Amino acid sequence: MKTSALYTTLLYLFGGSVLLFLIAPILLVLPLAFSNAAYFHFPIETYSLRWFRDLFSNPVWLHAIYNSLLIATLATLIATLLGTMAAVGLNHYNLPGKRFIMAVLIAPIIVPYVILAVGAYFFFSKLGIANNLLGIVLVHAVIGIPFVVLTVTATLSVFDMKLIHAARSLGASPWTAFWHVMLPAVWPGVASGAVFAFATSFDEVVIVLFLGGPEQTTLPRQMWTGLREHLSPTILSAAFVLIVVVTSMLLLLTLRRHRSIINR
Repeated sequence: MKTSALYTTLLYLFGGSVLLFLIAPILLVLPLAFSNAAYFHFPIETYSLRWFRDLFSNPVWLHAIYNSLLIATLATLIATLLGTMAAVGLNHYNLPGKRFIMAVLIAPIIVPYVILAVGAYFFFSKLGIANNLLGIVLVHAVIGIPFVVLTVTATLSVFDMKLIHAARSLGASPWTAFWHVMLPAVWPGVASGAVFAFATSFDEVVIVLFLGGPEQTTLPRQMWTGLREHLSPTILSAAFVLIVVVTSMLLLLTLRRHRSIINR
């Protein structure tokens, strides 16, 4: 027992050290978003919300935030719908080519975004949606689908398909059986996949650089432009907002899953 406890303690210490090493640069830089100085200056002399006021009052930044929220929301809806349907279909044990289909569905996680963006640009150029909001939404949905497929598939691995057969034998249609029997059981996986898909789309910049026109500037793209053309602490305030939004979503999802486990 002592050996096991020591091993667990060392494992937590190692994991915490790695996590601290990864987030240390962020913890050191983000406080600059609360500086009143017009240039990056450390240590901070005067604290202020000046750059957050600039972020939420500047029409350029507001337009970028609106585009990011719109694109991420639409892409998440598409990815969640298609990813859940794909995971349910892959759950059938007699589906031919199941491994190949799964490999194709999760390929966007492995393929570098720059390759995906270049391929999508040439393909969408022929369709006339290369510099269009629709093109960005579709590609962001593609990179979000793997997260939904993986989380829903993991949830379905412990789902008893006999419940669906029982519902069907009692006269329920396939849609009714799915909506009232399967979906409530796999909802944590669907929600987890949706959160990851939203966070991935909201924070993505490479695809937007290739497929986005002047009117499709998102928050990450505006930050990229600011780093190249006009270095301002407003970029750090935008980064702070990005981190808070994504972290809050993950924490809420974790608390919800923890509460659902306790209720069971």
